[in-house]
Amino acid sequence: MSRIKTRKTTFNNLFVLERIPHSDKRGSFTRLFCDASLPIALSDKHITQENHSFTHKKGIVRGLHFQYPPHSEVKIVTCLKGEIYDVVVDLRKGSSTFLQHYSIILKEGDDLSLFIPEGFAHGFQTLSNNCELLYFHTAAYEPKAEGGINALDSTLEIDWPLKFEETSEKDHQIPPLPKDFAGLVLR
Repeated sequence: MSRIKTRKTTFNNLFVLERIPHSDKRGSFTRLFCDASLPIALSDKHITQENHSFTHKKGIVRGLHFQYPPHSEVKIVTCLKGEIYDVVVDLRKGSSTFLQHYSIILKEGDDLSLFIPEGFAHGFQTLSNNCELLYFHTAAYEPKAEGGINALDSTLEIDWPLKFEETSEKDHQIPPLPKDFAGLVLR
């Protein structure tokens, strides 16, 4: 039977989920999500929203996005088609990895997902054309709680693998982090 293994990262509660498909002569079966296989309990939260994104062109950057408390969310991100450079930034006040980023390449067929806890900004750059991502969220999108960090903010020192081709006008307009940004206080 298909199962999910958990790999720790150097960031508290940020995990890479590795799906182990069940294969036979007919093909394969892969479990994309299983609450019982999650690395940490979601406590009173549950998956409330599932999103799919399609990005047609290589080099495009989406993000870095997050939601302010009390609408903070856990995200589980999977690349269904193509290849992306996935990036998260720790915004949790008092965290030992505050304002540091973690990156991973996610691609079609690798059977990996990134489990992103509350308090992280998330974004990605497409490394191929026609990328499709699947997201599971523990909170519905709340426009008034929307937050973002400019993907080119020099404070973060993100080394995007490709020339920065394009982003949305909204993401382009996000200013750099204020020097006195103290972080997000979760619950």
